[in-house]
Amino acid sequence: MQNRIDPQLRALLPALPHVDIADPATFRESQRLRAAMLAAAVERPDGVAVTDGQVPARDGGADIPIRLYTPTGPTRPMGALVWFHGGGYVFGDIASSERSCVAIAESVGCLVVSVEYRLAPENPYPAGLDDGHTALMWVVEHANDLAVDPARIAIGGVSAGAGLAAGLALRVRDEMGPALACQVLDNPMLDDRMQTDSIREFTDTPLWTTAQAALAWDFYLGDARSEASPYAAPARAENLIGLPPAWISACELDPLRDEALDYALRLIRAGVPVELHHRPGTFHGSNAIPGPTVSDRTRDDMHHALRAALGESEV
Repeated sequence: MQNRIDPQLRALLPALPHVDIADPATFRESQRLRAAMLAAAVERPDGVAVTDGQVPARDGGADIPIRLYTPTGPTRPMGALVWFHGGGYVFGDIASSERSCVAIAESVGCLVVSVEYRLAPENPYPAGLDDGHTALMWVVEHANDLAVDPARIAIGGVSAGAGLAAGLALRVRDEMGPALACQVLDNPMLDDRMQTDSIREFTDTPLWTTAQAALAWDFYLGDARSEASPYAAPARAENLIGLPPAWISACELDPLRDEALDYALRLIRAGVPVELHHRPGTFHGSNAIPGPTVSDRTRDDMHHALRAALGESEV
């Protein structure tokens, strides 16, 4: 399978971490240290202010950590993106999305609100989704203070974070608001049933494998695995009409490839505007690796789509 990987990505394989979430707490801590180290190396441009904060929890629990990436240009209402990191719902934190969020704020010219939602198995569904919803509603309610146009708010994420964003889009639609400008689903984790061709074929691929996906769903859904809610596993949703426009990426050599492609086609058939990208030679999470041409192209496409969706001018 390695000979199918893009040559620029293939050269980087030895440096990639081995993901094993069988012991979630131990792996989570190792990834937290790695993410902090990588985040510290990210150059924050002068045109983006980065601040940490907390969103008050609605259920009496712990407040939700957030990091705001605010363009510091002329004062005006801007668009906003509420962003969710990846990690199979089991690991990941704000620091793991540092490079992506800095790049989006600088390139798109929108506020980016990165959310550190609760993780499984200690906090299974719906904890993470509830945190995402609380953070989104906080942005809507504080739009004036944040210099954000409430009519230009998007949600998005990568992997499990993209799955959370897709589930949140369904919940927001069903609860009649707020209207969302876009949902950004980068290599989304959407289907706990794991019956696609790609989940069967790519059992041992870089960064994410079929076995890790199965563990992640077990941890996230807990006792509800056999009858998961569409808000937890959006591929189970029967009605996709009325969802916000979507930007979706799928990687050729990814166990999750087909669920992304299937969901995109179902959205299109439901009348939802969809921009779909499928890159040959890529694997799960490779879009976040800086340098390879195929990864840079995908991020540029995402930024362009967000500028269009949020009404931001090219920069």
